Amino acid sequence: MAIGLDREKKLHFDMSNVGLRAHATAAGLLQLCQELRHAGILDEPAIERIKNAIACDIEVSAPRSVATVAFRRDIKTRLDRLFAGEEKLGSADALSFASNPDEPS
Repeated sequence: MAIGLDREKKLHFDMSNVGLRAHATAAGLLQLCQELRHAGILDEPAIERIKNAIACDIEVSAPRSVATVAFRRDIKTRLDRLFAGEEKLGSADALSFASNPDEPS
């Protein structure tokens, strides 16, 4: 188990040294998924599982007051649009943990 953790720490350190951050990583993941989908390697259920994993992590890291059904729905809608190439990665202010999820963006 320690070997796996050491590798994860080294990978994290190496990615930080290269300058990879959340937006760069997300952009790469989106492009990779699009390429694999177009090549016929990933099917739609696989893409949905990837989006659900991302949505779950975002939801789990949100404070209880923010983690609502509407919040999850907003995350899923944004991920659907991103993976479809309809929306660029940018500010997540509308999903900010400090904002009220019921307020319009």
